Amino acid sequence: MLRHLGPLGIAGIALLLVGLAVIAYESLLVAAGLALILLGIGLAVKALVSSVFRQFGMM
Repeated sequence: MLRHLGPLGIAGIALLLVGLAVIAYESLLVAAGLALILLGIGLAVKALVSSVFRQFGMM
């Protein structure tokens, strides 16, 4: 999966994880909430992209 992201995508994921770690250092509960929000957004985007790909016959 990581080879499909490219260097910019890997850098983005690394920044996201570092940001969550900084927030978790201050407040573990807030970091857990933000992680769940990011996970939900990621799943919604994946579902939308899969739906668009299916409409164009790419999957």
